Amino acid sequence: MNALRLLDELEDIIESSSSIPFAGKTFIDKEEILDIIKEIRIQLPDEVKQAQWIKEERQRILIEAQKEADSVMHNAKVHIEEMVEKDEITKEAQKMSEEIISQAQINAKEIRLGARQYTDELLGGIEKNLEEILATINRNRKELKGMKG
Repeated sequence: MNALRLLDELEDIIESSSSIPFAGKTFIDKEEILDIIKEIRIQLPDEVKQAQWIKEERQRILIEAQKEADSVMHNAKVHIEEMVEKDEITKEAQKMSEEIISQAQINAKEIRLGARQYTDELLGGIEKNLEEILATINRNRKELKGMKG
């Protein structure tokens, strides 16, 4: 800041000026002091504007940082909700797969029982046919034995 440098210069002039003994007064060059004050007045508005701009820029940066933080928090919340939802979907899929496996095991058992019953019925039919054939064979043999002679 040039205004601070000018104030330092003003202070140096006052401190290095001749003083009146025992009076606490100092001789200064009025024109030199007024020129420095004039320069301070000229520069001060620019520095005040710069300070105001810095203040506004700081506020803008803070607002932007808060928006960014809010956005990050929102995205994190959405991500967590998606993860929870995916976990729920996974649990539901696991439950459904267990139900499908259970139903498949029941169906397989019913098919095995049905196959056994069908095979038993088929073998029973074959056994009955074989018994009838055997009975026919026995009858035919008896007839042949009775024809001897």
